[in-house]
Amino acid sequence: MDRIDRAILDALAREGRLSAAELARRVGLSKTPVQARVRRLEGEGYIRGYAALVDRERMGEGHIAFVQVTLSDTRSAALDAFNRAALAVPEIEQCHMIAGGFDYLLKVRTRGIAAYRRVLGERISALPHVAQTSTFVAMETVKDR
Repeated sequence: MDRIDRAILDALAREGRLSAAELARRVGLSKTPVQARVRRLEGEGYIRGYAALVDRERMGEGHIAFVQVTLSDTRSAALDAFNRAALAVPEIEQCHMIAGGFDYLLKVRTRGIAAYRRVLGERISALPHVAQTSTFVAMETVKDR
């Protein structure tokens, strides 16, 4: 991984639809070597995929809550069970294992507070080994990259 690879990754992370020609111009190479580098970066797993950034607010999914989750059991089997189950909940947009006073931090996106309450009560609280949750509702998104 050299500075050109890093420049390619930075450019694509900001604008995933850049043409090969424009990407080449930005990193100072010709098109063919840039295409070869992008294929290599994809093959090595540095580029995991490409996606559209969807305006969730316009889609009616603007309610964001962050949920601290404390588990009753943190042995490997319990963590694995929680991880697998969390992956199956579509409203959980992000799930991070945390080193600190709780075990996981979830970013949950729903249509509104009533929908969030249902997701919390019926899905998140029912995940394996959940002992306690604490919710923080986002009032405004300042930066979302």
